[in-house]
Amino acid sequence: MKQTPLSMKMIPSSKNNFFLIAGPCVVESESIVLETASAVNDICLKYDIPYIFKSSYRKANRSKLASFTGVGDTTALEIIKQAGLSLQIPTLTDIHTAEEAALAAGYVDVLQIPAFLCRQTDLLIAAARTGKAVNIKKGQFMSAFSMKFAVEKVFAEGNNEVMLTERGSMFGYNDLVVDFRNIPIMKSFGVPVVVDITHALQKPNSESGVTGGQPEMIETLAKAAIACGADGLFIETHPEPARALSDGANMLPLNKMKTLIEKLVKIRKSL
Repeated sequence: MKQTPLSMKMIPSSKNNFFLIAGPCVVESESIVLETASAVNDICLKYDIPYIFKSSYRKANRSKLASFTGVGDTTALEIIKQAGLSLQIPTLTDIHTAEEAALAAGYVDVLQIPAFLCRQTDLLIAAARTGKAVNIKKGQFMSAFSMKFAVEKVFAEGNNEVMLTERGSMFGYNDLVVDFRNIPIMKSFGVPVVVDITHALQKPNSESGVTGGQPEMIETLAKAAIACGADGLFIETHPEPARALSDGANMLPLNKMKTLIEKLVKIRKSL
């Protein structure tokens, strides 16, 4: 059974279900990408959930110079592309500069604007001009109301395939909190709204230079997001988070995804 190609216009009313953006934080190897994408796709097919595979082809934002950043841009993008083609699912990756937009657009269906870069006009315009769908993450320093201007920058280029992602707001130096009022506020802009569950549970700015997390709270936050009307969820997952080369401290173990999705589908159906 194949997934129907995903369009932003289809997402909010997709049989009254949420959609899922999920995958390992960064491309580490072809085997990890394919194992993760295949397992999550099987779950989504079972529960009729539109699925977008996500993995960063390169991690540009790392605390320490020695931290893993990727296996090579073209190699990683090709792995993501092949995963999408083999499973007939849309794919998503981050871009960090305007020059990267055209490169990544040749391999994926959705270009993601990282939270720290959500105000970068040149980056938003470059992403919009590719014609690809654009997922803009709300900066940890931004209000929900202010994100309408990021949306307008993409719309102004004639690209209406936009979604916004809530990923928490800074609470002191080492914590994030999610204000669930942001979901209806950002939905009022006429775009689907996603809640990034795993990144909202990060413990940034650690003295060790490695971001921590609270993976034990993934289920709690995901349930709240669905109950508050999120159109989609963003969940990074990995077969062995303890051995992951990036963000392992807050990723969901792949073998726990099915149980979580079962619970979330029940909540969505009760709304």
